[in-house]
Amino acid sequence: MEIKSFKKLKLYGFNNLTKTLSFNIYDICYAKDLEHRKGYIDYIDEQYNAERLTKILLNVASIVGANVLNIASQDYDPQGASVTMLISEEKLINAPIDESSQTATPGPLPETVLAHLDKSHITVHTYPESHPDDGISTFRADIDVSTCGQISPLKALNYLIHSFDSDIITIDYRVRGFTRDVEGKKYFIDHKINSIQNYISNDTKNMYQLIDVNVYQENIFHTKMLIKDFDLDNYLFGVTKKDLVPSEKKKVKQKLKKEMSEIFYGRNIFKV
Repeated sequence: MEIKSFKKLKLYGFNNLTKTLSFNIYDICYAKDLEHRKGYIDYIDEQYNAERLTKILLNVASIVGANVLNIASQDYDPQGASVTMLISEEKLINAPIDESSQTATPGPLPETVLAHLDKSHITVHTYPESHPDDGISTFRADIDVSTCGQISPLKALNYLIHSFDSDIITIDYRVRGFTRDVEGKKYFIDHKINSIQNYISNDTKNMYQLIDVNVYQENIFHTKMLIKDFDLDNYLFGVTKKDLVPSEKKKVKQKLKKEMSEIFYGRNIFKV
């Protein structure tokens, strides 16, 4: 997908517009017993350790055109990791995207990633959640990319979506503040946008059901995404469809669909 270019404005001083991209990414899994749930957690924790998360943030910085000044990272026992980056707004030179970090894997455990740009930041926080009785485990990654100046977080949107195994995604984009041109005219946004979907690749959009809620007057844009294809084997850990009797298969599928619908629509569905 070709990245959209933004028309440059001749500004007076620094571009004071703050562009913030925030989204929640959810990965849903069915792990029948405690041993399988623990195995899933261990697997996720290994896949999204501090080293892997650092690579993801380095790629984000490269895509948006920021320069990484300093990195501090830490893995925790028994699980989790933290990464902190100091970043400036200058372009990153000779820093190609690490293709290996784009492999889709189930998405992560309580790990925290924080990156600072000049007057800007990148953060990733991940959270596990499960129910001990029904076998459903839900992992959420909260991602914020907030930039000031010419660089735009929208350039990293597709990369971040594909860096995590995403069943449900909720995305918010907002432009705050204002900047001035050389004649003193205020600009409350410096690029054209009517939907976050404008910046999502067609291949990705075809994979998801999408809903928009936008407040154009306030430069607030919101998009929800729910994966269309549902293969039960993609949501099982420790067992396969062949290991389940037909009645159990049907019940597990109903539980997973219910979990996904409740997260997507933001309300409880009591009838299974």
